Amino acid sequence: MTQWIPFEALVWGFVAVAFISANLPWLSERIALMVLPKNGTKGPWTRIFEWFGLYILAGLIGKGLEFQATGGIHSQGWEFYVITLSLFAMFALPGYIWRYDLRPHLRTGERRTR
Repeated sequence: MTQWIPFEALVWGFVAVAFISANLPWLSERIALMVLPKNGTKGPWTRIFEWFGLYILAGLIGKGLEFQATGGIHSQGWEFYVITLSLFAMFALPGYIWRYDLRPHLRTGERRTR
């Protein structure tokens, strides 16, 4: 007997995967999570390109889940992709803040003054 996962659990699981993948470029120093850069740190443009590649990968996973759930893929206009790109950027905000704002202050041990 096959146990089916409820549709709502798949949706929330996909949201969790999208959130984690949006933050990966800022949490790792490895390019594509595999290769260490020659100088030891990734540049900001490398992180942005990785982030955009993960956006495309998350979109393909979402299309696959849609096909699995409905039996087809619905066509979307440009508005859909702008909204999902904005949502993916919002998901990446915690990793970005950690990398460029919080992490340098934690390393120096200094506190910011207002």
